[in-house]
Amino acid sequence: MKYKSLPLFLSFITVATYAQVPEDALKYSWSTPFGTARNQAIGGAAGSLGGDISSLFINPAGLGFYKTAELVVSPGLSMLSNNSNFRGTGTSASKSAFNLGASGFVLGGMQGQGSSSSAFAIGITRTANFNSTISYKGQNNFSSYGEQFAAEIANSGLSISDVLNSSSVSLQSRMALYTYLVDTASIPGHTGQDVISMAMWNSLKNGAPFNLLQENHVQTSGGISELGFGYAINTNDKFYIGGSIGLSFLNYQKQSTFTESDATGNNNNNFSYSELTETITTKGLGFNAKFGAIYNAADNLRLGLAFYTPTIYAGMTDTYEGSMTTNTQNYPPSPGVVTVNTSTFTGSSAPTPYNYTLSTPWRAMLSGSYVIGQVSDVSKQKGFITADIEYINYKSNKYGNVSDDADITTNDPSYYDAVNKAIKDYYKGAFNFRVGGELKFTTLMARMGFAYYGDPYKDSELNAHKMFASAGLGYRDKGIFIDLAYVLGLNKDVNFPYRLPDKANTFATVNGTGGNIVLTLGTKF
Repeated sequence: MKYKSLPLFLSFITVATYAQVPEDALKYSWSTPFGTARNQAIGGAAGSLGGDISSLFINPAGLGFYKTAELVVSPGLSMLSNNSNFRGTGTSASKSAFNLGASGFVLGGMQGQGSSSSAFAIGITRTANFNSTISYKGQNNFSSYGEQFAAEIANSGLSISDVLNSSSVSLQSRMALYTYLVDTASIPGHTGQDVISMAMWNSLKNGAPFNLLQENHVQTSGGISELGFGYAINTNDKFYIGGSIGLSFLNYQKQSTFTESDATGNNNNNFSYSELTETITTKGLGFNAKFGAIYNAADNLRLGLAFYTPTIYAGMTDTYEGSMTTNTQNYPPSPGVVTVNTSTFTGSSAPTPYNYTLSTPWRAMLSGSYVIGQVSDVSKQKGFITADIEYINYKSNKYGNVSDDADITTNDPSYYDAVNKAIKDYYKGAFNFRVGGELKFTTLMARMGFAYYGDPYKDSELNAHKMFASAGLGYRDKGIFIDLAYVLGLNKDVNFPYRLPDKANTFATVNGTGGNIVLTLGTKF
Protein backbone atom coordinates (compact mmCIF):
# COMPACT_ATOMS: atom_id res chain seq x y z
CA MET A 1 0.00 0.00 0.00
CA LYS A 2 1.41 3.37 -0.98
CA TYR A 3 0.23 6.36 1.06
CA LYS A 4 1.84 9.65 1.84
CA SER A 5 0.76 12.77 3.66
CA LEU A 6 1.99 15.77 1.71
CA PRO A 7 1.76 19.55 2.27
CA LEU A 8 -0.51 19.88 -0.72
CA PHE A 9 -3.21 22.24 0.37
CA LEU A 10 -3.37 23.12 -3.32
CA SER A 11 -6.51 21.03 -3.49
CA PHE A 12 -8.30 24.14 -2.21
CA ILE A 13 -6.46 26.66 -4.36
CA THR A 14 -7.99 26.40 -7.79
CA VAL A 15 -8.87 28.70 -10.63
CA ALA A 16 -11.06 28.68 -13.70
CA THR A 17 -9.08 25.81 -15.26
CA TYR A 18 -7.09 23.69 -12.83
CA ALA A 19 -4.40 24.15 -10.20
CA GLN A 20 -0.69 23.85 -10.79
CA VAL A 21 0.87 21.13 -8.66
CA PRO A 22 4.57 20.57 -7.90
CA GLU A 23 5.02 18.02 -10.70
CA ASP A 24 4.09 20.67 -13.25
CA ALA A 25 7.28 22.52 -12.37
CA LEU A 26 9.48 19.44 -11.99
CA LYS A 27 8.83 18.08 -15.47
CA TYR A 28 10.33 21.24 -16.98
CA SER A 29 13.56 21.07 -14.94
CA TRP A 30 14.39 17.40 -14.22
CA SER A 31 16.25 16.93 -17.49
CA THR A 32 18.29 14.08 -18.99
CA PRO A 33 21.53 13.88 -21.04
CA PHE A 34 21.16 15.57 -24.41
CA GLY A 35 23.34 16.89 -27.23
CA THR A 36 25.19 15.24 -30.11
CA ALA A 37 25.69 11.49 -30.37
CA ARG A 38 29.28 11.97 -29.15
CA ASN A 39 28.14 13.85 -26.06
CA GLN A 40 25.34 11.41 -25.22
CA ALA A 41 27.67 8.41 -25.68
CA ILE A 42 29.93 9.73 -22.90
CA GLY A 43 27.03 10.22 -20.49
CA GLY A 44 26.62 13.93 -21.25
CA ALA A 45 29.83 14.72 -19.34
CA ALA A 46 31.15 17.53 -21.53
CA GLY A 47 31.64 20.44 -19.13
CA SER A 48 35.43 20.57 -19.59
CA LEU A 49 35.94 18.98 -23.02
CA GLY A 50 35.02 21.51 -25.68
CA GLY A 51 35.22 21.05 -29.43
CA ASP A 52 31.60 19.86 -29.74
CA ILE A 53 28.53 21.92 -30.58
CA SER A 54 26.94 20.50 -27.41
CA SER A 55 29.20 22.96 -25.54
CA LEU A 56 26.77 25.69 -26.61
CA PHE A 57 24.19 24.18 -24.22
CA ILE A 58 26.50 22.73 -21.53
CA ASN A 59 29.56 24.98 -21.10
CA PRO A 60 29.86 27.63 -23.82
CA ALA A 61 33.57 28.09 -23.03
CA GLY A 62 34.10 24.81 -24.92
CA LEU A 63 33.34 26.62 -28.18
CA GLY A 64 36.76 28.27 -27.82
CA PHE A 65 38.46 25.01 -28.83
CA TYR A 66 37.15 25.35 -32.38
CA LYS A 67 39.79 26.25 -35.00
CA THR A 68 37.56 25.72 -38.04
CA ALA A 69 33.92 26.02 -39.06
CA GLU A 70 31.54 23.10 -38.57
CA LEU A 71 28.02 22.14 -39.61
CA VAL A 72 26.21 19.45 -37.58
CA VAL A 73 22.82 17.68 -37.53
CA SER A 74 21.74 15.06 -34.95
CA PRO A 75 18.44 13.19 -35.51
CA GLY A 76 17.34 10.68 -32.88
CA LEU A 77 14.69 8.20 -31.81
CA SER A 78 13.54 7.70 -28.21
CA MET A 79 11.66 4.67 -26.85
CA LEU A 80 10.24 4.52 -23.32
CA SER A 81 8.46 1.79 -21.40
CA ASN A 82 6.94 2.46 -17.96
CA ASN A 83 6.14 -0.25 -15.42
CA SER A 84 3.81 1.07 -12.73
CA ASN A 85 2.73 -0.46 -9.44
CA PHE A 86 -0.40 0.87 -7.80
CA ARG A 87 -1.60 -0.72 -4.60
CA GLY A 88 -0.04 -4.08 -5.43
CA THR A 89 -1.08 -4.27 -9.09
CA GLY A 90 1.51 -3.86 -11.85
CA THR A 91 0.85 -2.41 -15.32
CA SER A 92 3.13 -1.49 -18.24
CA ALA A 93 2.88 0.97 -21.15
CA SER A 94 5.29 2.17 -23.84
CA LYS A 95 5.77 4.96 -26.37
CA SER A 96 8.36 6.06 -28.96
CA ALA A 97 9.04 9.36 -30.76
CA PHE A 98 11.60 11.12 -32.93
CA ASN A 99 13.69 13.92 -31.44
CA LEU A 100 16.56 16.20 -32.34
CA GLY A 101 19.98 16.25 -30.72
CA ALA A 102 22.34 19.21 -30.89
CA SER A 103 22.45 20.58 -34.43
CA GLY A 104 23.77 23.83 -35.85
CA PHE A 105 26.74 25.81 -37.09
CA VAL A 106 30.02 26.85 -35.45
CA LEU A 107 32.41 29.44 -36.84
CA GLY A 108 35.71 28.89 -35.04
CA GLY A 109 39.26 30.14 -35.15
CA MET A 110 38.36 33.80 -35.60
CA GLN A 111 41.55 35.70 -34.91
CA GLY A 112 41.60 37.98 -31.89
CA GLN A 113 44.29 40.18 -30.39
CA GLY A 114 47.71 38.64 -29.98
CA SER A 115 47.54 34.86 -29.60
CA SER A 116 43.85 34.76 -28.77
CA SER A 117 41.02 33.52 -30.96
CA SER A 118 37.27 33.28 -30.70
CA ALA A 119 34.32 31.27 -31.93
CA PHE A 120 30.63 31.83 -32.52
CA ALA A 121 27.88 29.19 -32.64
CA ILE A 122 24.20 28.96 -33.31
CA GLY A 123 22.38 25.71 -32.67
CA ILE A 124 19.26 23.95 -31.48
CA THR A 125 18.70 20.86 -29.33
CA ARG A 126 15.94 19.06 -27.46
CA THR A 127 16.56 19.60 -23.72
CA ALA A 128 13.45 17.78 -22.45
CA ASN A 129 11.35 14.98 -23.91
CA PHE A 130 7.78 14.58 -22.63
CA ASN A 131 6.80 11.58 -24.76
CA SER A 132 5.59 9.01 -22.27
CA THR A 133 2.68 6.76 -21.33
CA ILE A 134 1.81 5.76 -17.76
CA SER A 135 -0.96 3.31 -16.95
CA TYR A 136 -1.91 1.69 -13.67
CA LYS A 137 -4.86 0.31 -11.70
CA GLY A 138 -5.62 -1.21 -8.33
CA GLN A 139 -8.22 -1.57 -5.59
CA ASN A 140 -8.57 1.13 -2.94
CA ASN A 141 -10.57 0.74 0.28
CA PHE A 142 -9.17 3.92 1.79
CA SER A 143 -10.08 6.94 -0.35
CA SER A 144 -12.05 8.17 -3.35
CA TYR A 145 -10.97 10.74 -5.92
CA GLY A 146 -14.31 12.46 -5.36
CA GLU A 147 -13.15 13.53 -1.89
CA GLN A 148 -10.84 16.20 -3.34
CA PHE A 149 -13.79 17.87 -5.09
CA ALA A 150 -16.03 17.60 -2.02
CA ALA A 151 -13.31 19.23 0.08
CA GLU A 152 -12.84 22.12 -2.34
CA ILE A 153 -16.57 22.84 -2.52
CA ALA A 154 -16.95 22.61 1.27
CA ASN A 155 -14.08 25.05 1.78
CA SER A 156 -15.16 27.49 -0.93
CA GLY A 157 -17.63 29.23 1.39
CA LEU A 158 -20.25 29.10 -1.36
CA SER A 159 -23.71 27.61 -1.28
CA ILE A 160 -24.28 24.56 -3.44
CA SER A 161 -26.48 26.57 -5.80
CA ASP A 162 -23.66 29.11 -6.33
CA VAL A 163 -20.81 26.65 -6.91
CA LEU A 164 -21.81 25.70 -10.45
CA ASN A 165 -21.60 29.32 -11.62
CA SER A 166 -18.49 30.38 -9.72
CA SER A 167 -15.10 30.62 -11.48
CA SER A 168 -13.42 30.50 -8.06
CA VAL A 169 -14.17 26.77 -7.95
CA SER A 170 -12.30 24.46 -10.31
CA LEU A 171 -13.98 23.05 -13.37
CA GLN A 172 -13.34 19.53 -12.08
CA SER A 173 -15.24 20.21 -8.84
CA ARG A 174 -18.12 21.80 -10.72
CA MET A 175 -18.32 18.75 -12.99
CA ALA A 176 -18.28 16.49 -9.93
CA LEU A 177 -21.21 18.39 -8.41
CA TYR A 178 -23.12 18.48 -11.71
CA THR A 179 -22.87 14.68 -12.16
CA TYR A 180 -23.64 13.95 -8.47
CA LEU A 181 -20.21 12.44 -7.88
CA VAL A 182 -20.39 14.72 -4.85
CA ASP A 183 -23.48 16.10 -3.15
CA THR A 184 -24.75 17.37 0.17
CA ALA A 185 -25.70 14.54 2.49
CA SER A 186 -26.16 13.79 6.17
CA ILE A 187 -23.21 11.97 7.76
CA PRO A 188 -23.68 9.88 10.92
CA GLY A 189 -22.31 11.75 13.91
CA HIS A 190 -22.63 15.14 12.18
CA THR A 191 -25.42 17.69 12.31
CA GLY A 192 -26.76 19.24 9.15
CA GLN A 193 -25.56 18.56 5.64
CA ASP A 194 -21.97 17.98 4.47
CA VAL A 195 -20.53 17.90 0.97
CA ILE A 196 -19.35 14.34 0.44
CA SER A 197 -18.32 11.92 -2.27
CA MET A 198 -21.10 9.50 -3.12
CA ALA A 199 -18.57 6.66 -3.23
CA MET A 200 -17.89 7.29 0.48
CA TRP A 201 -21.40 8.28 1.60
CA ASN A 202 -23.06 4.87 1.50
CA SER A 203 -20.23 3.31 3.51
CA LEU A 204 -20.41 6.02 6.18
CA LYS A 205 -24.20 6.00 6.31
CA ASN A 206 -24.87 2.27 6.36
CA GLY A 207 -21.57 0.78 7.48
CA ALA A 208 -21.40 -1.00 4.12
CA PRO A 209 -18.10 -2.32 2.69
CA PHE A 210 -16.08 0.28 0.81
CA ASN A 211 -13.85 -0.80 -2.05
CA LEU A 212 -13.07 0.91 -5.35
CA LEU A 213 -11.26 -0.16 -8.50
CA GLN A 214 -9.22 2.84 -9.67
CA GLU A 215 -7.52 3.11 -13.06
CA ASN A 216 -5.38 5.93 -14.43
CA HIS A 217 -4.04 6.24 -17.97
CA VAL A 218 -1.81 9.23 -18.76
CA GLN A 219 -0.26 9.95 -22.15
CA THR A 220 2.07 12.92 -22.61
CA SER A 221 3.90 14.31 -25.64
CA GLY A 222 6.01 17.27 -26.69
CA GLY A 223 9.25 18.63 -25.32
CA ILE A 224 11.46 21.65 -24.80
CA SER A 225 13.66 22.75 -27.68
CA GLU A 226 16.34 25.34 -27.07
CA LEU A 227 17.79 27.68 -29.68
CA GLY A 228 21.19 28.88 -28.52
CA PHE A 229 23.60 31.64 -29.52
CA GLY A 230 27.09 31.40 -28.03
CA TYR A 231 30.47 33.09 -28.12
CA ALA A 232 33.79 32.04 -26.60
CA ILE A 233 37.36 33.37 -26.38
CA ASN A 234 40.52 31.27 -26.36
CA THR A 235 43.63 32.79 -24.76
CA ASN A 236 46.90 31.03 -25.58
CA ASP A 237 45.12 27.65 -25.62
CA LYS A 238 45.24 27.94 -21.86
CA PHE A 239 42.11 29.71 -20.73
CA TYR A 240 38.70 29.63 -22.38
CA ILE A 241 35.70 31.72 -21.40
CA GLY A 242 32.30 31.84 -23.02
CA GLY A 243 28.65 32.66 -22.70
CA SER A 244 25.41 31.87 -24.46
CA ILE A 245 21.81 32.98 -24.63
CA GLY A 246 19.10 30.38 -25.01
CA LEU A 247 15.51 30.65 -26.22
CA SER A 248 13.41 27.75 -24.94
CA PHE A 249 10.31 26.66 -26.82
CA LEU A 250 8.07 24.58 -24.56
CA ASN A 251 5.30 22.41 -25.95
CA TYR A 252 3.49 19.94 -23.69
CA GLN A 253 0.32 17.92 -24.16
CA LYS A 254 -1.30 15.61 -21.64
CA GLN A 255 -4.31 13.37 -22.14
CA SER A 256 -5.53 11.43 -19.15
CA THR A 257 -8.45 9.24 -18.16
CA PHE A 258 -9.13 8.37 -14.52
CA THR A 259 -11.83 5.84 -13.76
CA GLU A 260 -13.19 4.88 -10.35
CA SER A 261 -15.72 2.08 -10.10
CA ASP A 262 -17.48 0.20 -7.31
CA ALA A 263 -15.68 -3.09 -6.55
CA THR A 264 -18.03 -4.32 -3.81
CA GLY A 265 -20.45 -6.06 -6.16
CA ASN A 266 -23.37 -4.13 -4.63
CA ASN A 267 -25.66 -2.77 -7.36
CA ASN A 268 -27.78 -0.74 -4.96
CA ASN A 269 -25.36 1.55 -3.09
CA ASN A 270 -25.76 4.85 -5.01
CA PHE A 271 -22.44 4.56 -6.85
CA SER A 272 -21.39 2.49 -9.87
CA TYR A 273 -18.55 4.41 -11.51
CA SER A 274 -17.13 7.82 -12.42
CA GLU A 275 -14.74 8.72 -15.23
CA LEU A 276 -12.81 11.96 -15.69
CA THR A 277 -11.14 12.62 -19.06
CA GLU A 278 -8.82 15.62 -19.38
CA THR A 279 -6.76 17.25 -22.13
CA ILE A 280 -4.17 19.81 -21.07
CA THR A 281 -1.92 21.76 -23.43
CA THR A 282 0.91 24.01 -22.29
CA LYS A 283 2.97 26.30 -24.50
CA GLY A 284 5.67 28.71 -23.45
CA LEU A 285 8.63 30.77 -24.61
CA GLY A 286 11.50 31.30 -22.21
CA PHE A 287 15.02 32.63 -22.14
CA ASN A 288 18.16 31.85 -20.16
CA ALA A 289 21.87 32.52 -20.08
CA LYS A 290 24.87 30.27 -19.50
CA PHE A 291 28.38 31.27 -18.51
CA GLY A 292 31.43 29.08 -18.34
CA ALA A 293 35.19 28.77 -18.23
CA ILE A 294 37.70 26.00 -18.99
CA TYR A 295 41.29 26.05 -17.77
CA ASN A 296 44.13 23.84 -18.97
CA ALA A 297 45.62 23.25 -15.54
CA ALA A 298 48.32 20.93 -16.92
CA ASP A 299 49.28 19.41 -20.26
CA ASN A 300 46.69 16.65 -19.92
CA LEU A 301 44.25 18.11 -17.39
CA ARG A 302 41.32 20.41 -18.04
CA LEU A 303 39.01 21.93 -15.44
CA GLY A 304 35.62 23.45 -16.19
CA LEU A 305 33.11 25.63 -14.41
CA ALA A 306 29.64 26.64 -15.63
CA PHE A 307 26.62 28.44 -14.26
CA TYR A 308 23.09 28.51 -15.71
CA THR A 309 20.56 31.19 -14.89
CA PRO A 310 16.93 30.13 -14.43
CA THR A 311 14.90 29.85 -17.60
CA ILE A 312 12.30 32.59 -17.38
CA TYR A 313 9.05 31.72 -19.12
CA ALA A 314 7.36 35.10 -19.20
CA GLY A 315 4.41 33.80 -21.21
CA MET A 316 3.16 30.33 -20.31
CA THR A 317 -0.29 29.48 -21.66
CA ASP A 318 -2.39 26.52 -20.56
CA THR A 319 -5.61 25.31 -22.09
CA TYR A 320 -7.85 22.77 -20.42
CA GLU A 321 -10.72 20.59 -21.63
CA GLY A 322 -12.42 17.95 -19.57
CA SER A 323 -15.48 15.75 -19.33
CA MET A 324 -16.93 13.64 -16.54
CA THR A 325 -19.43 10.79 -16.54
CA THR A 326 -20.87 9.44 -13.28
CA ASN A 327 -23.38 6.68 -12.61
CA THR A 328 -24.99 6.97 -9.17
CA GLN A 329 -27.47 4.16 -9.85
CA ASN A 330 -30.70 4.88 -7.93
CA TYR A 331 -29.50 7.94 -5.99
CA PRO A 332 -32.79 9.96 -5.81
CA PRO A 333 -31.74 13.38 -7.21
CA SER A 334 -29.81 11.82 -10.11
CA PRO A 335 -31.14 10.19 -13.30
CA GLY A 336 -28.42 7.56 -12.98
CA VAL A 337 -25.80 8.26 -15.65
CA VAL A 338 -24.89 11.94 -16.06
CA THR A 339 -22.25 13.35 -18.44
CA VAL A 340 -20.94 16.90 -18.54
CA ASN A 341 -18.00 18.69 -20.12
CA THR A 342 -16.22 21.96 -19.43
CA SER A 343 -18.05 23.86 -22.16
CA THR A 344 -21.18 23.69 -19.98
CA PHE A 345 -19.48 26.07 -17.56
CA THR A 346 -17.27 28.14 -19.89
CA GLY A 347 -19.99 28.74 -22.48
CA SER A 348 -17.59 27.92 -25.33
CA SER A 349 -16.56 24.74 -27.10
CA ALA A 350 -13.03 26.13 -27.42
CA PRO A 351 -10.74 25.69 -24.40
CA THR A 352 -10.13 28.84 -22.41
CA PRO A 353 -6.46 29.94 -22.24
CA TYR A 354 -4.88 30.60 -18.87
CA ASN A 355 -1.65 32.63 -18.62
CA TYR A 356 1.09 32.68 -16.00
CA THR A 357 4.88 32.84 -15.65
CA LEU A 358 7.41 30.23 -14.57
CA SER A 359 11.03 30.42 -13.47
CA THR A 360 12.98 27.14 -13.47
CA PRO A 361 15.91 26.42 -11.09
CA TRP A 362 19.44 27.73 -11.44
CA ARG A 363 22.31 25.26 -11.92
CA ALA A 364 26.04 25.14 -11.27
CA MET A 365 28.54 22.62 -12.60
CA LEU A 366 32.17 21.59 -11.96
CA SER A 367 33.99 19.44 -14.51
CA GLY A 368 37.32 17.77 -15.13
CA SER A 369 38.90 15.92 -18.05
CA TYR A 370 42.11 13.97 -18.50
CA VAL A 371 43.32 13.77 -22.10
CA ILE A 372 45.32 10.70 -23.10
CA GLY A 373 48.19 11.38 -25.49
CA GLN A 374 49.69 14.56 -26.85
CA VAL A 375 47.32 17.43 -26.14
CA SER A 376 48.72 19.98 -28.57
CA ASP A 377 48.33 17.67 -31.60
CA VAL A 378 44.75 16.43 -31.91
CA SER A 379 45.83 13.68 -34.33
CA LYS A 380 48.03 12.16 -31.62
CA GLN A 381 45.44 12.16 -28.84
CA LYS A 382 44.45 8.65 -27.80
CA GLY A 383 41.29 9.50 -25.91
CA PHE A 384 40.05 11.04 -22.67
CA ILE A 385 38.24 10.48 -19.37
CA THR A 386 35.83 13.18 -18.22
CA ALA A 387 33.37 13.84 -15.39
CA ASP A 388 30.80 16.47 -14.32
CA ILE A 389 29.22 17.26 -10.96
CA GLU A 390 26.12 19.42 -11.26
CA TYR A 391 23.92 20.96 -8.56
CA ILE A 392 20.36 22.01 -9.29
CA ASN A 393 18.05 23.69 -6.79
CA TYR A 394 14.66 22.15 -7.62
CA LYS A 395 12.85 24.01 -4.83
CA SER A 396 13.61 27.32 -6.58
CA ASN A 397 10.98 26.59 -9.26
CA LYS A 398 8.63 29.56 -9.06
CA TYR A 399 5.27 30.44 -10.59
CA GLY A 400 4.04 33.97 -11.08
CA ASN A 401 1.03 35.94 -12.22
CA VAL A 402 0.68 37.66 -15.58
CA SER A 403 -0.20 41.26 -14.78
CA ASP A 404 -3.18 41.42 -17.13
CA ASP A 405 -4.68 38.11 -15.98
CA ALA A 406 -7.61 39.41 -13.98
CA ASP A 407 -8.91 35.93 -13.19
CA ILE A 408 -6.13 35.17 -10.70
CA THR A 409 -5.75 38.67 -9.32
CA THR A 410 -9.45 39.05 -8.66
CA ASN A 411 -10.23 35.65 -7.21
CA ASP A 412 -7.17 34.78 -5.12
CA PRO A 413 -4.14 37.11 -4.99
CA SER A 414 -2.30 34.64 -2.75
CA TYR A 415 -2.64 31.76 -5.21
CA TYR A 416 0.99 31.65 -6.41
CA ASP A 417 2.37 32.24 -2.93
CA ALA A 418 0.68 29.01 -1.90
CA VAL A 419 1.87 27.12 -4.99
CA ASN A 420 5.47 28.27 -4.51
CA LYS A 421 5.40 27.42 -0.81
CA ALA A 422 4.24 23.90 -1.68
CA ILE A 423 7.15 23.58 -4.14
CA LYS A 424 9.64 24.63 -1.45
CA ASP A 425 8.10 22.13 0.97
CA TYR A 426 8.05 19.35 -1.60
CA TYR A 427 11.44 19.57 -3.35
CA LYS A 428 15.10 19.99 -2.45
CA GLY A 429 18.40 20.62 -4.17
CA ALA A 430 20.08 17.58 -5.73
CA PHE A 431 23.35 16.58 -7.38
CA ASN A 432 23.75 15.04 -10.81
CA PHE A 433 26.85 13.03 -11.72
CA ARG A 434 28.11 12.24 -15.20
CA VAL A 435 31.23 10.36 -16.30
CA GLY A 436 32.45 9.15 -19.68
CA GLY A 437 35.42 8.32 -21.82
CA GLU A 438 36.65 7.82 -25.34
CA LEU A 439 39.37 5.70 -26.94
CA LYS A 440 40.65 6.81 -30.32
CA PHE A 441 41.92 4.42 -33.01
CA THR A 442 43.12 6.67 -35.84
CA THR A 443 39.81 7.45 -37.63
CA LEU A 444 37.58 5.37 -35.34
CA MET A 445 36.51 6.10 -31.77
CA ALA A 446 34.76 4.04 -29.10
CA ARG A 447 32.89 5.72 -26.24
CA MET A 448 31.10 4.86 -23.01
CA GLY A 449 29.39 6.86 -20.29
CA PHE A 450 27.15 6.85 -17.22
CA ALA A 451 24.95 9.50 -15.61
CA TYR A 452 23.04 9.63 -12.34
CA TYR A 453 20.39 12.31 -11.68
CA GLY A 454 19.60 12.63 -7.98
CA ASP A 455 16.32 12.57 -6.08
CA PRO A 456 14.50 15.95 -6.26
CA TYR A 457 11.99 15.11 -3.48
CA LYS A 458 12.49 16.04 0.16
CA ASP A 459 10.55 13.00 1.33
CA SER A 460 12.77 9.91 1.29
CA GLU A 461 9.75 7.63 0.82
CA LEU A 462 9.26 8.98 -2.71
CA ASN A 463 12.87 8.05 -3.57
CA ALA A 464 13.13 9.01 -7.24
CA HIS A 465 16.19 9.10 -9.49
CA LYS A 466 17.34 8.67 -13.08
CA MET A 467 20.29 6.60 -14.34
CA PHE A 468 21.71 6.39 -17.84
CA ALA A 469 24.28 4.01 -19.35
CA SER A 470 25.54 4.85 -22.81
CA ALA A 471 27.90 3.69 -25.54
CA GLY A 472 28.77 4.79 -29.04
CA LEU A 473 31.09 4.81 -32.01
CA GLY A 474 32.60 7.63 -34.03
CA TYR A 475 34.32 8.10 -37.37
CA ARG A 476 36.40 11.10 -38.44
CA ASP A 477 38.36 11.56 -41.66
CA LYS A 478 39.03 14.39 -44.09
CA GLY A 479 36.66 16.83 -42.38
CA ILE A 480 33.72 14.41 -42.29
CA PHE A 481 32.48 12.87 -39.06
CA ILE A 482 29.75 10.39 -38.18
CA ASP A 483 28.79 9.49 -34.59
CA LEU A 484 26.29 6.96 -33.30
CA ALA A 485 25.15 6.54 -29.71
CA TYR A 486 22.73 4.43 -27.71
CA VAL A 487 21.56 5.57 -24.26
CA LEU A 488 19.74 3.24 -21.89
CA GLY A 489 17.74 5.04 -19.23
CA LEU A 490 16.47 3.57 -15.95
CA ASN A 491 14.14 5.99 -14.17
CA LYS A 492 12.27 5.76 -10.90
CA ASP A 493 9.49 8.21 -10.04
CA VAL A 494 6.03 8.45 -8.49
CA ASN A 495 2.61 9.44 -9.81
CA PHE A 496 -0.30 10.72 -7.70
CA PRO A 497 -3.71 10.12 -9.31
CA TYR A 498 -5.26 12.74 -6.97
CA ARG A 499 -4.55 14.57 -3.73
CA LEU A 500 -6.59 14.96 -0.59
CA PRO A 501 -6.12 17.73 2.00
CA ASP A 502 -7.25 15.78 5.05
CA LYS A 503 -5.81 12.28 4.73
CA ALA A 504 -2.77 10.46 3.36
CA ASN A 505 -2.42 10.30 -0.42
CA THR A 506 -2.05 7.11 -2.37
CA PHE A 507 0.43 7.00 -5.25
CA ALA A 508 1.89 4.68 -7.87
CA THR A 509 5.58 3.93 -8.24
CA VAL A 510 6.75 4.24 -11.84
CA ASN A 511 9.88 2.49 -13.12
CA GLY A 512 10.78 3.58 -16.63
CA THR A 513 13.15 1.88 -19.06
CA GLY A 514 14.05 3.89 -22.12
CA GLY A 515 16.32 3.72 -25.11
CA ASN A 516 17.56 6.68 -27.10
CA ILE A 517 19.38 6.29 -30.44
CA VAL A 518 21.20 9.35 -31.78
CA LEU A 519 23.06 9.80 -35.08
CA THR A 520 25.23 12.86 -35.67
CA LEU A 521 26.45 13.86 -39.13
CA GLY A 522 28.89 16.73 -39.54
CA THR A 523 31.46 18.37 -41.71
CA LYS A 524 34.33 20.76 -41.07
CA PHE A 525 35.31 23.42 -43.56
